[in-house]
Amino acid sequence: MAQNNLDTKTLENWLWEAACKIRGPIDAPKYKDYILPLIFLKRLSDVFEDELNELSEKFGSLETAEEFSRIDPGLVRFYLPPEARWSEVAKKTTNVGEYLTDAVRTIARYNPKLQGVIDIVDFNATAGGQRIISDDVLVALIDVLGRHRLGLKDVDPDILGRAYEYLLRKFAEGSGQSAGEFYTPGEVAILMSNILDPKPGDEVYDPCCGSGGLLIKAHLRFKEKYGEDRTKEPLKFYGQEILHSTYAMAKMNIFIHDMEAQIALGDTMNRPAFTTSEGSLKKFDLVTANPMWNQTFSQSVYENDPYNRFVFGYPPSNSADWGWIQHMFASLKNDGKMALVIDTGAVSRGSGNVGKNRERDIRKEFVEKDLVESVLLLPENLFYNTSAPGVIIVINKSKPAQRQDQILLINASKLYEKGRPKNFLPDESVERIAEIYLNWKEEEGISKIISKEEAAKNDYNLSPSRYVAQNGEDETLPLEDAVVQLKEAEEERKEADEKLEIILKEMGLWN
Repeated sequence: MAQNNLDTKTLENWLWEAACKIRGPIDAPKYKDYILPLIFLKRLSDVFEDELNELSEKFGSLETAEEFSRIDPGLVRFYLPPEARWSEVAKKTTNVGEYLTDAVRTIARYNPKLQGVIDIVDFNATAGGQRIISDDVLVALIDVLGRHRLGLKDVDPDILGRAYEYLLRKFAEGSGQSAGEFYTPGEVAILMSNILDPKPGDEVYDPCCGSGGLLIKAHLRFKEKYGEDRTKEPLKFYGQEILHSTYAMAKMNIFIHDMEAQIALGDTMNRPAFTTSEGSLKKFDLVTANPMWNQTFSQSVYENDPYNRFVFGYPPSNSADWGWIQHMFASLKNDGKMALVIDTGAVSRGSGNVGKNRERDIRKEFVEKDLVESVLLLPENLFYNTSAPGVIIVINKSKPAQRQDQILLINASKLYEKGRPKNFLPDESVERIAEIYLNWKEEEGISKIISKEEAAKNDYNLSPSRYVAQNGEDETLPLEDAVVQLKEAEEERKEADEKLEIILKEMGLWN
């Protein structure tokens, strides 16, 4: 029996029960590929049914409403032909995988916005001659998902969206290393949305948006602040994602939250999707991201860049952290602000080295131009693909007068609670950190405001733990940072050897 006005907890428990129906047959990372499109189909179907009922009042009968919605799909959010609706899917007991696959492909044909989103899964797929997910399991899954309506009056889009996000988190817990490709912990995303604090009319961009969580939290922050006030100009959202399955999740997530967003599929670093008619990068008010940490890119990506993004220097091939930061910076309007989560080493690697160091030298440019507003050290073991702590870097092209020539460093490394399998930031910690940033204040043992000169004295090391010590924290270089530095040193040595070889050949001293 359908149940109206579902609350978040009921939804979460119900959706997880559905997910558990397929836990045995397939690997945890694959759960999401089957269950998320089905939840999406259920929502589309129930909303379409609600819209037909509304239209039937206008046109006098359900049959007329059916006919008009088929002729003019613009009357409804998404048009679903009769055979692809949940009521028909739920009747099937044989050839279910084949029927479902045909149904979602039919929906995609009728609704171009959903092509490459709802239709990317073959529910009838086999591996090694065996069905990956059997008809019996699909029937059980459909049966559980059929228990509740997900229509317009049954569940608020934000509650359904939050439950969907809950499932993404649960899938991340089961997915181990691969999860970081699509999921940023919800509380980290909320903290970043509080830091960015979007204003009416802002355009918000995530160049590596995963399942869309950071954009969605910015949307929810805006709604929390301004409610349904129609006089406030809405936000505009833009995201790009390289993995097709994750792109599809982002699109579903955006639709379920009832948001308008342009999500593009593709490789942002090599082929950014959002450009102007002149071919330059589109600029945004706010940029938010959690790019893959210490990603490897060839130097040619930086050297041959047609968008003039890497003006502060080329990062080493083995860590694109400052490549991503420069891409985001180049995508900001003149008064724009950005916040990203990145490896802690990005704010300290290379400091104290004699001679040149690419990451330190790029960091120096950002500090000297007074662009770094804040660096926030997170607790360890929050993220699903690493136990490393991570930092949030806030870069502001238009710092308020009282913040100019200063950087706020926040050490939140102890403000966590232990969870299973990961630690988490409780609500009070998120509020406390956001309040310290928004009010620009020092708090003993948590935050410190330093001058540009102090950063320069420390050779542009912006690690909060260097300035805000807690219980004699160890400043030993983490292994992954040491590896990055070693590879960078090897790269520089190779360059030096090549230059020396050219000079010696010119002098006739090299055969």
